[in-house]
Amino acid sequence: MAKINKKVGLKIRELRKKRGLTQEELAFEADLHRAYIGQIERGEKNLGLQNLEKIAKALKTTPSKLLNFK
Repeated sequence: MAKINKKVGLKIRELRKKRGLTQEELAFEADLHRAYIGQIERGEKNLGLQNLEKIAKALKTTPSKLLNFK
């Protein structure tokens, strides 16, 4: 698994929890499967740009903020 997958997954998990969403709720908002969200958060899946955009919109943020690891 690539380090970037893990970093993006951790960022998504952090923002999801800040918004008080479960993986299932985020998946519903992003029109993705809950299991896929779990795999993304654990860094097990490569995240395509379209799905990155869907997740960003569901988290009310931008794709660039999901890729900011400062």
